[in-house]
Amino acid sequence: MENNIVPYKYAITKERRNTVNKHRSLVLWFTGLSGSGKSTIANLVEIELHKLGVKTYSLDGDNIRSGINKDLDFEPHCRTENIRRIGEIACLLIDAGLVVLASFVSPYKIDRETVGNIVNSTNFVEIFINTNISECKKRDVKGLYRKAEKGEIKNMTGVSAPYEIPENPDIEIRTEEEQIEESVKRILDFISPKIQLNHE
Repeated sequence: MENNIVPYKYAITKERRNTVNKHRSLVLWFTGLSGSGKSTIANLVEIELHKLGVKTYSLDGDNIRSGINKDLDFEPHCRTENIRRIGEIACLLIDAGLVVLASFVSPYKIDRETVGNIVNSTNFVEIFINTNISECKKRDVKGLYRKAEKGEIKNMTGVSAPYEIPENPDIEIRTEEEQIEESVKRILDFISPKIQLNHE
């Protein structure tokens, strides 16, 4: 079947879209435990990018799993497929010329590396939201940890399933040690040279 697939080459390329948008496309990959603050920080970063005129799109775990990935559960092989699909979606959005903010627990190192390979490592920024499991449990906005500890949720990362800590993330945010405004500024300062924002 693969022998019969020949991708069509369209005239409008990612580079031309980047030129029109006046910035490069990029994937900001926020990884960390449930309750670490991934979506909150990504949301604030996106707000600041919009103020600068940057075209963005956010991908979030619950939103994706309620749609395109609703056929997947939380078994290890399904987690891997979940992240692979998200990587392919992010790749399309990169081609569309957008800055993608992807917030996913993505507990396995190999899966995060797979996304980096799919979108091209030059387009990929790994942001580790490093929040202690005890603090995540204390926040427990969705009540997932309480359910997991009662046995109502299986394969809960940090409880009954592992989280492989990023070894060399591009940015590490320690939410218990710095103000959220400081975290957002650090991310914006890091990515500004990469997106090459041009208002001229």
